[in-house]
Amino acid sequence: MGDVTELFIAMIFIGALAFAPLGYFIYKFTQKDGKPFGDIEPHGDSPSLVNDLAEKVIALVKKQLNKSKPSS
Repeated sequence: MGDVTELFIAMIFIGALAFAPLGYFIYKFTQKDGKPFGDIEPHGDSPSLVNDLAEKVIALVKKQLNKSKPSS
């Protein structure tokens, strides 16, 4: 019976360590006005951090795909 209890406690501890970064992320990014990433809705000409980041990721993926294609 003692082995099962020890294993259960060890698994709870390992699980808590594994999900601690996720908990910290959720805590940190929900602090600003209850919005996870602050004000992400673009208003007119104001830049959007999320849109800029998405454009950079898309450009990086396209660049990697172009490098991996064999030249004909």
